[in-house]
Amino acid sequence: MNTIVWQPTPVTKADRRRLNGHSSCVVWLTGLSGSGKSTIAGALELALHERGVRTYLLDGDNLRHGLNRDLGFSPEHRAENIRRTAEVAKLFVDAGIIAICGLISPYRRDREAARAMFEPGEFIEVFVDCPVEVCRSRDPKGLYKRALAGEIKGFTGIDDPYEPPIRPDVMVQTDRTPLRECVRAILHHLEQRGLLGASAQRAGERAAGER
Repeated sequence: MNTIVWQPTPVTKADRRRLNGHSSCVVWLTGLSGSGKSTIAGALELALHERGVRTYLLDGDNLRHGLNRDLGFSPEHRAENIRRTAEVAKLFVDAGIIAICGLISPYRRDREAARAMFEPGEFIEVFVDCPVEVCRSRDPKGLYKRALAGEIKGFTGIDDPYEPPIRPDVMVQTDRTPLRECVRAILHHLEQRGLLGASAQRAGERAAGER
């Protein structure tokens, strides 16, 4: 018999959003290793912070140093990695904060399971598209080199597949688009969704005018 009952809290997500002056959501960046997810996530968080938007960045590698350090890279462990990350992001969204998640998250079923945990419109899937050949040439952490040498098994893009989103909310192509434009595309989507609030919107308009 289930003895666990959900305990409601007196302060709601709507209350927290009003206090913050903007809505909340998760921006989920997915793509190959070396595609630019972490770079875009950091630049996006900085741009939102400068607009007065409350954010928190959940980097996949950083989470594997703590919350997900007991997980490997089997399909089952990847699914659990996504589930845990999405649960944490959901807490931030409930707190009225925009959570930015940068994870390879290679399988569609896992990303869709993550999306299903949020209310409609709260999960923004950003496909950081970049040809695997370009990612291999970048190889910022030396992982492709190690995978090609047989030192890493089950590496996405080498001996494990990546399933690109079919209908992402935003797609940026980092082999042909400058970082600033990639961030601008995501910000524009958030603005169109009305997620940033009036003050952040005005700050963005002022910044655009100064450019």
